[in-house]
Amino acid sequence: MRAGSDDLAAPPAADRRRAWLPVAVLAAAQFVMVLDSSVMNVSISQIVADLDTTIQGVQLAITAYTLVMAAFMLAGAKLGDLLGRDRAFAIGLAVYGLGSLTTALSPNLTVLLIGWSLVEGLGAALVIPAIVALVAALYDGRARAVAFGVIGGTAGAAIAAGPLIGGWVTTELSWRYVFAGETVVVVGILLARRILRAGASAARAGGGVDVVGVALSALGLGLAVFGVLKSSEWGWVLPRGALTIGGREITPLGFSAVPFLVLAGLGTLALFATWEERREQQGRSTLLDRALLRIPALRAGLSTLVAQQLILLGTFFVLPVYLQVVLGLDAFETGKRLFPMSVTMFAAALLGPRLAAGLAPKRVAQAGLVALAAASILLLATIEVELDTTPFALALALFGVGAGLLVSQLGNVVMSSVPPERINEAGGLQGTAQNLGASLGTALIGSVLIAALTAGFANAVERNQEIPAAVRAQVEQVAREGIPVVPVDEVERAARDLGVSEADAQAVADHYGAAQLDALRLAIGAVAAAALLSLWFTRRLPGRGAGASGAARPPDG
Repeated sequence: MRAGSDDLAAPPAADRRRAWLPVAVLAAAQFVMVLDSSVMNVSISQIVADLDTTIQGVQLAITAYTLVMAAFMLAGAKLGDLLGRDRAFAIGLAVYGLGSLTTALSPNLTVLLIGWSLVEGLGAALVIPAIVALVAALYDGRARAVAFGVIGGTAGAAIAAGPLIGGWVTTELSWRYVFAGETVVVVGILLARRILRAGASAARAGGGVDVVGVALSALGLGLAVFGVLKSSEWGWVLPRGALTIGGREITPLGFSAVPFLVLAGLGTLALFATWEERREQQGRSTLLDRALLRIPALRAGLSTLVAQQLILLGTFFVLPVYLQVVLGLDAFETGKRLFPMSVTMFAAALLGPRLAAGLAPKRVAQAGLVALAAASILLLATIEVELDTTPFALALALFGVGAGLLVSQLGNVVMSSVPPERINEAGGLQGTAQNLGASLGTALIGSVLIAALTAGFANAVERNQEIPAAVRAQVEQVAREGIPVVPVDEVERAARDLGVSEADAQAVADHYGAAQLDALRLAIGAVAAAALLSLWFTRRLPGRGAGASGAARPPDG
């Protein structure tokens, strides 16, 4: 281990303690980077009210945040090579802190999107690959595996603690204080940056950043994920709503714009691959060393990581909607209901490396996915207008076990599958996979929820001929743009505002409530299906024990 090894006069215990100070600083940064999404999810209702927006607006902000990170993570890793890892770490933290402060002061959704989704996302795209590269530069051998284990466990702790921290602060104070607090923590980390030894700061020679590659990869990912995000509003194939530019609705060949956006995104990514191949043949610097993607364990780790994040972030979007919109719980109560998941996720993340030593990373990851699928199926039975607390808590506890087992393995699998000199690029790929999966999870599972709610509510109202034709026509008109997710009593008030009788308003609200529960169940069912389908990605994960996977063990002494 390099850190702390130069002070030969220090007592061994003190030397070991100093050796772990850098990883403590890096773990603090990792905690802040991961905390945001889980905090935002439990604060949905208050943000909607505070910024006078909609749940779909907050869904856009969550998706855009992770998408910006995914789109620019490879560029962030490359800049870390060119600028020096600790310099990129510091610059990224400063940008992130500025974004957190902007978010805390946001007067509307637009400023929130700029501060959180864009500025914080760009800062994180520099910080996350730098964390991985600094760990690799500061530690060797077994100590490096332990350090990566600490970083992975910290990420799991942030996911686990986010709902409770965010829920309490949001309920007692305001969601804004979470981001203001992050700004203070970021300043503290910057002041502690001197602990990161200068030996880790050396920049690697390179031919500069491939700007065209950055633009193509960002545009491709952005178009594809934005298309998925808007599917609930515009329809997957047949147009329900429409992309509108200058007052003109865009429906290519009479179809929704969604498949065209997704195909355009995939086509742009194919163009990115061609562009990178051409630069490689010319001997010029590339954004991505495509040879890394030919490593089977790395591909399997990244694919499973995308699936893991899709499942986790999709669930973390749906469950707060159920708890806050359907049950009417505040943010702190939402965090407390999610606490069983938090506890078991953290415990399983710590236990996972020990299990991998006796089994294999592949088997532990597969067990995690099976547990996620089983937990999702159990959750289906608990989605009712009144919460059955014990079965809900047991299902969440099982979900946390599955998530923790996955979190404990995949980071080590990715990092141990590449040579040390490629750790920085592997960190960029890992960050891209994590945030692409998170973007897809919020967008895809969220679109399933909105689409199912819209179709179910509109069909139920249309079939009820006792509801006045004018009301049915109004519901059909709203359904074309996607039914918003709101409490049932708001739907009843809106129906009364149309001048219908109390009985008809109640009937409309009843149809909405039933459609809302069915949509939530379908979204959770989609999570279960995603977990089972993801088992296919685990085929090439390492099939040997901890020695092959680099699984971390507790440090000596």
